[in-house]
Amino acid sequence: MTRSPLPLSAAIIARDASRTLEAALRSLAFCDEIVVLDSGSTDDTPALARAAGARVEFREWTGFRDQKNAAAALCRHDWVLSIDADEEVTPALAAEIEALFSGGEPAPPGFSMPRLTRYLGREIRGAGWYPDRAIRLYDRRRGRWVGGRVHERIVLDGAAEPLAADLLHAPYASLEHHLEKMNGYTTLAAETMHARGKRADWTHFAVRPPLVFLKSWVLRRGFTLGVPGFVVSVSSALAVFLKYVKLRDLQRRGVARDPAAAADHSDPGTVDLQPPTGGQATTSARNPSSSA
Repeated sequence: MTRSPLPLSAAIIARDASRTLEAALRSLAFCDEIVVLDSGSTDDTPALARAAGARVEFREWTGFRDQKNAAAALCRHDWVLSIDADEEVTPALAAEIEALFSGGEPAPPGFSMPRLTRYLGREIRGAGWYPDRAIRLYDRRRGRWVGGRVHERIVLDGAAEPLAADLLHAPYASLEHHLEKMNGYTTLAAETMHARGKRADWTHFAVRPPLVFLKSWVLRRGFTLGVPGFVVSVSSALAVFLKYVKLRDLQRRGVARDPAAAADHSDPGTVDLQPPTGGQATTSARNPSSSA
């Protein structure tokens, strides 16, 4: 792998990520170091990472936040580019990042970038899935991962600056894979809301899903994306429906509230219109499933 004097480490958390990992690693050739933190892959994820020149470490899965903070701590450099195993840095984004370091370390504590999702053979530039901006480049001395079961995020000691170029995202191998992930994330969202004392009534089932569809299809111009845009808009509405149906079922069955879920500071509402940002799909905080 071609090495650069850029004082920058790339960090990826992974488990059974062979579907997308090679493309992710190739896109990081401009980084001085790549660290892959594996949590127990049963496929050839570790071998693929080592073959690409990455340093592979192992850590038992304890959640997205913990894994990503641990991966950052393993890096040689304080500036970390954290991407998921199903993401790729575009050449334009790589050039933009390299320019940031041309005069030494950047002054801001971190930078956000737009994520462009590929889905059903099309780049989804609308329907609520774009620009899906997230902080991924940061100084670990001034930033850390927070959150929990649904979505993790970086919190900085200061304001992030925006970058213009896209980070590519390929979260789903198929429509079936999308539905599988949706089922897991809506379960986590419902459990989080239940633990916080939220309640669902019939209006959440009858009113909110159609409104979400209209927001995605009309206001966020999903109709310009053809069939993939329609599927995205329908799936966004379905995610809302499932989330509240599952919450209602937890209420009906009198399930005890989970203190760990109540303490989760992630936003369960964000499953509605955007694919999850985590590098692994999970159906529980302790049992990550394959991202392949």
